[in-house]
Amino acid sequence: MPSILPKWQITITDTHGALNKALVSSIQGLPKLPVPPLQQTLDMYLNCMRHLVPEEQYRRTQTITDKFQAPGGLGELLQKKLLERKEVKANWVYDYWLEDMYLNNRLALPVNSSPAMVFPKQNFRAQSDALRFAAHLISGVLEYKCLLDGHALPVDYARGQLAGTPLCMEQYYRLFTSYRLPGPKTDTLVAQKSSVMPEPEHIIVACKNQFFVLDVVINFRRLNERDLYTQLQKIRKMAESEEERLPPIGLLTSDGRTEWAEARSILVKDSTNRDSLDMIERCLCLVCLDEPCGLEMSDTNRAMMMLHGGGKNKNGANRWYDKPMQFVVGADGCCGVVCEHSPFEGIVLVQCTEYLLKYMIGSPSKLVRAASVSELPAPRRLRWKCSPEIQACLTTSADKLQRLVENLDMNVYKFCGYGKEFIKKQKMSPDAYIQVALQFAFYKCHGRPVATYESASIRRFQHGRVDNIRSSTAEALAFVKAMTDKKSSLTDAEKMEKLWDAIKAQTNYTILAITGMAIDNHLLGLREIAKELNLEKPEIFTDETYIISNQFILSTSQVPTTVEMFCCYGPVVPNGYGACYNPQSGHIIFCVSSFRDSPETSSDMFVKALVECLGEMQDLCQICNTQAKPCNSTERTEDNMHQCSACIHHESVGKL
Repeated sequence: MPSILPKWQITITDTHGALNKALVSSIQGLPKLPVPPLQQTLDMYLNCMRHLVPEEQYRRTQTITDKFQAPGGLGELLQKKLLERKEVKANWVYDYWLEDMYLNNRLALPVNSSPAMVFPKQNFRAQSDALRFAAHLISGVLEYKCLLDGHALPVDYARGQLAGTPLCMEQYYRLFTSYRLPGPKTDTLVAQKSSVMPEPEHIIVACKNQFFVLDVVINFRRLNERDLYTQLQKIRKMAESEEERLPPIGLLTSDGRTEWAEARSILVKDSTNRDSLDMIERCLCLVCLDEPCGLEMSDTNRAMMMLHGGGKNKNGANRWYDKPMQFVVGADGCCGVVCEHSPFEGIVLVQCTEYLLKYMIGSPSKLVRAASVSELPAPRRLRWKCSPEIQACLTTSADKLQRLVENLDMNVYKFCGYGKEFIKKQKMSPDAYIQVALQFAFYKCHGRPVATYESASIRRFQHGRVDNIRSSTAEALAFVKAMTDKKSSLTDAEKMEKLWDAIKAQTNYTILAITGMAIDNHLLGLREIAKELNLEKPEIFTDETYIISNQFILSTSQVPTTVEMFCCYGPVVPNGYGACYNPQSGHIIFCVSSFRDSPETSSDMFVKALVECLGEMQDLCQICNTQAKPCNSTERTEDNMHQCSACIHHESVGKL
């Protein structure tokens, strides 16, 4: 593959000069991400891991950690270098984090990395209804893009703890202007550089595994909804032509990143393929017009169709997974958006998709046009020249995707026993409460605690992305042991006290995380700066405890929405669970995923245990509610947790 990026592309870390000056100014007005004190991070690390590893292993880790932080030792040197890096970088961890979390990950994007938002099921009576929906959706995308281009998007502000703090808006400006380029060892997140070429004025429509260029601006005029509908009708008709049908090249993007990079290096040898790749890589987004999948349109089935398209025999090839935003419109009413996660976090995806759904509800479909249909040039089919090598790659990619489809074990469950209002009445944070419930459910299923990931936004800092809330606290373990030990002599009041302790521990860690004082980014920075200095990997990072600390068997995220939709994603380790939840006033939607080939996990088993645990926690609260004490710090951070935990983040092996 050529080492030089296409002319329109620059690495995402070099885009600051190309950004609008107003945005740059607003980002620079934010504080820089702090580097936590070394001893604080190492003490927290030991505290987080003590109850997750055997005692002998813990003592060995303690010795290694003491040596690392000894005066004049390696830890002090690396900490000094990180502090120097902080002075010269807008965000000292950003590059390290992006590579570790996403770009170095060699796993396929579908299921393993790319989350999806699932829209309410649409009741399309005819093919034309689906095309009208797609045209309306594209109109909404163009409206939202206008807000972004005019920098008219209101700045997000933190709520709850440190309320009123402005948040970094940079991620929004990557929604429609970035692309994940596969590489043999590491990918590159690239962005359009408007100083080199004009902003893209086209989207790519995928239909029947073919790709079409739909210009949304023609003769300096943005197409209205009727124009878009007309063009989509033409695309549908072109896609149905058997003689014109080309191989399903989109399958290649569903493969492992190294395999896709190798296939792409073969494709670009031909100028026709280079032109087609260029059009896809520069487009605003994809709109995937899917065929009916032939399944009952349950929440679980719709979630799976969003994550992987159903494989080679359904809509799995009707995708281009490197593009950040792929809007799926299925003829059977299965609709949503698939997100390549490296450019932005979940809250940005939620805000964008909520805008679109509200636009479609509040702005009636306008299928009226002033100009005649004949004025619109036909959309263009992208052409591919496929060598025998590429044909072999397609076969392999299709088989791998099919295995991934068959391996995914998904359960989307709407828990109707109660929602966040009941939890608030207990003077508890809904997010902290649900996190404790997830710990309870895992322990009930597996009889042990495990390293757990919950994403926390650090957007109050320049170029802030996320850090990890380590929800598997010693206090949560004490609570779940009290609830599961049949021989326990603890009273309900004592169990309630342990629940309060677990809630407080979760809340306190959340505050540390959103203020830049959690441990994961700091440890990552120390590890990576040692590599930059060409030092032998410090023993603290080869220690078994550190390896276990990064195997997130329980990978969680709160993704609350104000309109009817939900988020889902896959596990991040082979024997793990993905657990995404959307708390509403009177119910909670849980999306639990695992892999069928793991003998340890079962999504149905986990959901069953979770429902039981939520019931037991409710019973305990109701028995003890007269004793329930208000916790001001928990109340203060509640709204903040709704925001910060909504940043799905998924994705290097062992990270969500």
